[in-house]
Amino acid sequence: MRSHWSQIEERGLVWGMAFLLKVYLIFGRKVLQFFLYPVVSYYWLLNGKGRRASREYLDRISAFKDDPSIKGSLKGSYLHFISFANALIDKLAAWSGTLSLDDIEYHGRDAVISHIDKGQGVLLFGSHLGNLEVCRVIAKLRSKVTINVLVHTKHTEKFNTLLNKYADSGKLNLIQVTSVNASTAMLLQDKIDAGEMVIIAADRTPVGATGRVAQASFLGQPASFPQGPFILALLLKCPVFTLFCIKEQDKQVIYFDHFSDAQGVPRKQRTAVIQQYVEKFAERLQHYCAKAPMQWFNFYDFWQIDDQ
Repeated sequence: MRSHWSQIEERGLVWGMAFLLKVYLIFGRKVLQFFLYPVVSYYWLLNGKGRRASREYLDRISAFKDDPSIKGSLKGSYLHFISFANALIDKLAAWSGTLSLDDIEYHGRDAVISHIDKGQGVLLFGSHLGNLEVCRVIAKLRSKVTINVLVHTKHTEKFNTLLNKYADSGKLNLIQVTSVNASTAMLLQDKIDAGEMVIIAADRTPVGATGRVAQASFLGQPASFPQGPFILALLLKCPVFTLFCIKEQDKQVIYFDHFSDAQGVPRKQRTAVIQQYVEKFAERLQHYCAKAPMQWFNFYDFWQIDDQ
């Protein structure tokens, strides 16, 4: 039986990140790069499932882009892990406050800011492409902006605890959940009604066995996506945007794309609309993966459609 992503043990990651964080804070990024390779090599060697998943993804994105320079080889997988490690350093920069607005480039933010300035809450669909933690800098765009990020407790608790020790005072709240349920929806409705931003990753299936999933084509093969984020989009009745942050030429580039408007949907149409949302998000994720193929960091069998 294949494992759900949340059951994959990230051996060595937390202690390795604690070490890298201290090096980064004391000596800076250039010195940290020197220590990066042995830590990543250790993690890459131990994580056989991650290596296989990385190679499968690289083969798929290579075929999708028709780009033979992307190879699902051992070397390609190792470089994929190195890209992941560099993204973790960027997370440290975002959380420690050393990443400034000058390091960020935005596309489509005016539409989001206009809603916030009117006191309207906004739901943002993120993913494990690039560096979602850079959203912390978004809080500096407006003095009244508060960002709420839904995270999976088991998968991120240790890492978030580590980062919180060094976090700056940005208005960002981590809401740890294992599934999207009625109580989650009520909590988030309060956030939206208060004019806040809510970010949820929409590219990983729910942790609980009863979580609802839907299939959509992704890089040429059916894959499972969670229904929870898209159900929230219907329940919260607020403007919805996708949020992708990828690194381009040493700059963090954030793309906001309109996804749906604040409108109700008759109950009998919800199933069909949710499926449309899942397919729309999968297509958009696919588009941005093609822009930054080495920056998608789901190191598990993403295309398994059973045993979720």
